[in-house]
Amino acid sequence: MQHIKSKYERFKQHTYIIIYGTSTKAGRIFDLVLLGLILLSVLLVMLETVANFNFKYHFELVFLEWIITVFFTIEYALRILSINRPWKYIFSFYGIIDFLAILPMYLTFIFVGSNVFTVVRSLRLLRLFKIVNHPQFHSQSVQLKQAINASKGKIVVFIYFVLIITILIGSIMYVVEGEQSGFTSIPAGIYWTIVTLTTVGYGDISPVTPLGQFIASLVMILGYGIIAVPTGIVTAEIAKSHQKTIPHPETPCPGCGTDDYPKNARFCHNCGHSLNK
Repeated sequence: MQHIKSKYERFKQHTYIIIYGTSTKAGRIFDLVLLGLILLSVLLVMLETVANFNFKYHFELVFLEWIITVFFTIEYALRILSINRPWKYIFSFYGIIDFLAILPMYLTFIFVGSNVFTVVRSLRLLRLFKIVNHPQFHSQSVQLKQAINASKGKIVVFIYFVLIITILIGSIMYVVEGEQSGFTSIPAGIYWTIVTLTTVGYGDISPVTPLGQFIASLVMILGYGIIAVPTGIVTAEIAKSHQKTIPHPETPCPGCGTDDYPKNARFCHNCGHSLNK
């Protein structure tokens, strides 16, 4: 006998499709609305720190933030309601982020001066990482993750090499320059080496002796090469993985738009749509 779903079960199913289903039209619209509200919320957080703007439009900023907070509260409750195992979402990374993002506004009713915690609302920005699961970006995000994972060992070895070079150069600069030039300790020399290698150059510590300036020049030149190495490693892995598939830019998948499926594929690996011309 066929089970007849109640109104609650149908509501729960439709809610799940809209909130968690990125391949449906309603799900895509929901994601776009969510994306817009997240960006607006982060913008409001930044504007609240501008003294003149906050003084002039404080009521409007608080009003808009409460609207957004109520929306995210309802969304948080619906996410828990629409899944079979609510605890799996509640204690997940994004579940904790969602809870922390809506908490500060409600704390204003309980604790005086809790407005300082409203900066936590900017954690909502982390939810933008969910966009990589969208059908339009899924294949690209998978390719990037695979390239980073494949180059992980090389990058670790490279960072280990840079760490050793940094300690050695920092120690040498401490001996060459001394405390009178600002290199008061080996950690201070390591700090200067990191700042110089990354081409940041704060200028709070700088060598004054000819030998120290010569070493600094070598470190600056070395810094340009060090910055380029990780990028080259990841780029090489992306190019290698891209060669494993034959793109079809002239015939993308009609379901999700991806174009990196194999030549003999009959169905899209991303959304399952038929690829028959």
